[in-house]
Amino acid sequence: MNLYLAAQDPTLADFGKDPWWLVLGKIVFAFVFGLLATLLGVWFERRVVGRMAVRPGPNQVGPFGLLQTLADGLKMAFKEDILPRTADKVVFFFAPTISVICAVTSLSVVPFGPKVSIFGHHTPLQVTDVSVAVLVILACSSMGIYGIVLGGWASGSTYPLLGGLRSSAQMISYEVAMGLSIVAVFMTAGTMSTSGIVAAQGDATELTIAGQQIPAPGWYAILLLPSFIIFFIAMVGETNRAPFDLPEAESELVAGFMTEYSSLKFALFMLSEYVSMVTMSAVTTTLFLGGWRAPWPITLWAGANSGWWPMLWFFGKVIALVFVFVWLRGTLPRLRYDQFMRFGWKVLLPINLVWILVLSGLRSIEDWQTKDRLVATGIGAGVLLLATLFWPSRKKTPKPPLQEQVNSRPHGSFPLPPMDLQVPPSPRTKRVVAEREPANVVAGSESGEV
Repeated sequence: MNLYLAAQDPTLADFGKDPWWLVLGKIVFAFVFGLLATLLGVWFERRVVGRMAVRPGPNQVGPFGLLQTLADGLKMAFKEDILPRTADKVVFFFAPTISVICAVTSLSVVPFGPKVSIFGHHTPLQVTDVSVAVLVILACSSMGIYGIVLGGWASGSTYPLLGGLRSSAQMISYEVAMGLSIVAVFMTAGTMSTSGIVAAQGDATELTIAGQQIPAPGWYAILLLPSFIIFFIAMVGETNRAPFDLPEAESELVAGFMTEYSSLKFALFMLSEYVSMVTMSAVTTTLFLGGWRAPWPITLWAGANSGWWPMLWFFGKVIALVFVFVWLRGTLPRLRYDQFMRFGWKVLLPINLVWILVLSGLRSIEDWQTKDRLVATGIGAGVLLLATLFWPSRKKTPKPPLQEQVNSRPHGSFPLPPMDLQVPPSPRTKRVVAEREPANVVAGSESGEV
């Protein structure tokens, strides 16, 4: 029996039949999950980055410092709420709210588990699902940028405006690459429903390794490796996380679009950032990592994909992806803005288009359902993608020494400053030093010094 199909996969027909109290409970669960993910996400990031920097991180408030984020939130709530004189008061107030609402709304179509029994009602562990659920997620991520852009514009200051413009250009660039990556998922799964995509990844693939038939999960992170890599890179850029946190680059824009915000409004922007990070990790798990389905060794247990256990596997995958977010922040430096835009338009977009064409050709093969050829092609294309991204660039011709450049300049050109970058002393300084030297010599001779 195929253990991947042992779970009760929900379908679109299973939604819309729950009583009102059960729907309300699911909504509250999704909202509380977003809030708790933010509180624990900030603590998790500070602890992991501290570990990478060989320092303890927060460890004073609560066990292991777990309550440090809560204390920081309370402190932020009681700080003075400053409204700039030149700000648009209405837009300035609602901009953080737009970002938070869009980030939390995306969780409504994310499946947390299979069908379970709650007080006698068999219901999927998902708020709702529609035939175009993935497009709902894309729409929410795109609308969330409006909060950043409007917040930067309504602040009435230069740095926030530049941060908002950067965020809009960044969204346009990486939304295209992200959408093309999801196209590959649509072509393979044959549906845009999130529950349907998770069910499509439940088919096991029999791989022959060392003469043995080993069941491998039909996760699209393996079958569609190039799409998974490009989607994850675009997702980091979409959520404004390091090394793509250019809209709030403190080295260039003070705090970017959040420069003029304080108190709870600043906390709402922080909440939207971390909720977006967790939401996109959950979306990546749904689209490419099998959703709530257990990884292969655990599937040897017949009940791994039934009951409430799948929620554990889902949260484990989400935490692993959040760790990668934190790992990138603690490892990579921030990109220059022109490098970032060039990477999106001239690298990710062409590779994605070529991969979609290759995948379309594979769809016409008769034995498509065997997936063995798709696995080999996906891994090979992924290796080619990594080689393209990290291939060393051609060495530039070394420049001649500086003195040779100075000697080769045309006669009569503008004079260059001294090569040691030391300005010669002025005549007045020379005169003062000369006047002081005889006095120093007389004082030294009286003391017996030679």
